[in-house]
Amino acid sequence: MNRIILMGRLTKDPEIYYSQGDAPTAIARFSIAVDKKQKREDGITADFFQMVSFGKAAEFAEKYLHKGMKMLFAGRVQTGRYEKDGVSIPFFQVVVEEQEFAESKDAYKNVKKEGKWGIREDEDGYLSVPEGIDAELPFD
Repeated sequence: MNRIILMGRLTKDPEIYYSQGDAPTAIARFSIAVDKKQKREDGITADFFQMVSFGKAAEFAEKYLHKGMKMLFAGRVQTGRYEKDGVSIPFFQVVVEEQEFAESKDAYKNVKKEGKWGIREDEDGYLSVPEGIDAELPFD
């Protein structure tokens, strides 16, 4: 069985795309930071997961999900490879099948206001992915 359940905070607003064709389908891509129980020796306090959702789930993400929001996701792991500059690069992502809010709207507003993310924000306002974690995706 291929099933994964994650609870974490969005590192930035979802990016929304639409497929080509007669019936365009919404596609949402985003990443989440999942807190670790213990801080690693190198200071990393979270794991980062690349997420993708399709159709109604993507439309939900477009309308309701925002950077810093704590969410619960259930889905399946998808792996594969893509070519970049003649090099085969593996990728790993979670295909979202279910999503639920993990905190109230007021709690989210307080976290956003106080900046209590559990990870660092860079100068552009994005939650930074620690060095050594390859966050490159095959999609532009």
